[in-house]
Amino acid sequence: MTFQIGIGPNNRKSAYFDATVADGVACFSVYNHMFIPAHFGDPEGEYDALMNGVAMWDVAAQRQVELSGPDAARLIQYLTTRDMSNTRIGQGRYVPMCDHQGRLINDPVLLMLAQDRYWLSIADSDIALWASAIAAERGWDVTVAEPDVSPLAVQGPKAEAVITALFGDWVRDLRYFGFKQTQLGDIPLVLARSGWSKQGGFELYLQDSSRGGELWAMVKAAGAPFGIRPGAPNDVERIESGLVSYGADGRLQTNPCTPYDIGLGKLVDLETPDDFIGKEALRRIADEGAQRERSGFVIAGAPLTGAAHSIPVLDDKGQPRGVLSDYVYSKRFEVNIGVGMIASDAKQASLHVVIGDEARKVTLRSLPFDS
Repeated sequence: MTFQIGIGPNNRKSAYFDATVADGVACFSVYNHMFIPAHFGDPEGEYDALMNGVAMWDVAAQRQVELSGPDAARLIQYLTTRDMSNTRIGQGRYVPMCDHQGRLINDPVLLMLAQDRYWLSIADSDIALWASAIAAERGWDVTVAEPDVSPLAVQGPKAEAVITALFGDWVRDLRYFGFKQTQLGDIPLVLARSGWSKQGGFELYLQDSSRGGELWAMVKAAGAPFGIRPGAPNDVERIESGLVSYGADGRLQTNPCTPYDIGLGKLVDLETPDDFIGKEALRRIADEGAQRERSGFVIAGAPLTGAAHSIPVLDDKGQPRGVLSDYVYSKRFEVNIGVGMIASDAKQASLHVVIGDEARKVTLRSLPFDS
């Protein structure tokens, strides 16, 4: 059976939409109310390009929330669990954000562009609305807006060679999460060493959405000698690498979790003198100890196909002790693997999941799987 996704006014097209269609995109998903490519018809080839070559991804749905004005730094500190006092211009930081109950609502990357101007490169939730409401309630002098910024990712072991061909040797000096305002020809962008994979790469934050087709073509041409191919953030690689995916691993509406549950407890700075949203709740949770832990799972049986999410992890009495958030068959490790959460007191229990009509034994593994 073939399904289609409707292209309607409730979800926006990206700056690279037409380019991805021309290059054969086979499936879209929806992320931050935008269409984002899911794959180009050859998931195995796209995985190989990411692991052994270079891939280019339309990740414009990774929207930016800009905070600017005299109280921008104040608002940033109040929104995130991390101590931001030592953040520098040109530096990106991974900044979990919680609600007042200490539950994770997003895990963006922050880019500090000036002392009074920041971008939050967000996962899939409406952080612009949240930040606007908080700023207004606190009476702070800060403007919250969505700028015209469309990230394009170049990922894989040959990504640096492609980006060097485009921009020059200076890019080799960029540290991880470091970025620089620059341009390609006359196309304005921010270039960052970052991306949602563990294979290394860069993100080009295009600052003029009308130039999306041009930028896509330029990256494609520069990457041609290195075998670049279009793709999308890869589920197999992200599970093998243990990358957190807000929404897939936990979402406020379906599987609410704290940073401690999802493996981000080290990014909660309870010693900072500044207040932040959820601080007191997180202090109580830290004192009591997390009731769940993020874990890898090895799932017995024949290779799994298809997709299923939020599957209960059961003990030998059939009682739920955790959740398998996502799974794949890894050809690299020749086994079914997944990520999810398990009750802290169930790590020694005999565990299984039911997929389809089949009960399958699961074994807990530390993340990443490639460690």
